Amino acid sequence: MILIQKNSIIRFSCIIAAILTMLFSASCAENKCEVKTLSIQKQDGTVVTLKAEMAVTDTQRQYGFMNRKHIPDGTGMLFVFENDQILRFWMKNTPSPLSIAYITSGGKIRDIFDMTPYSLADVTSTGYVKYALEVPQGWYKKAGISAGDILIIDFN
Repeated sequence: MILIQKNSIIRFSCIIAAILTMLFSASCAENKCEVKTLSIQKQDGTVVTLKAEMAVTDTQRQYGFMNRKHIPDGTGMLFVFENDQILRFWMKNTPSPLSIAYITSGGKIRDIFDMTPYSLADVTSTGYVKYALEVPQGWYKKAGISAGDILIIDFN
């Protein structure tokens, strides 16, 4: 009798976990990010544009590019925070290799780092920043974008 109860409890726990997972996934799917065209001015004065999803809510920022198998070149996700802070990102449940730029509130790219799919290691900004821009790994290099370039911030 005890064995049956334990198996029932285990099954019930699995069902609850599956329901919670579906609800979380549904809330992220319903909470689609707005897409904007962003411009980055390189130090030589040229401008590069890309289409970026705007992750502005906690849910959007927490979910990010999780479970996305393909992110096209020329696209990305801009994580917008309320205040300047040291940011730490990881690649939990993220199968696509990404590069991340940490950007100050004034738009200056402070750091660019490559990130490893599925890694739980923190990728930390070297100073206080307000934005993080994730793109397919290697896109910054192909576009000639480096630390010191400026994200033109005009979100109106």
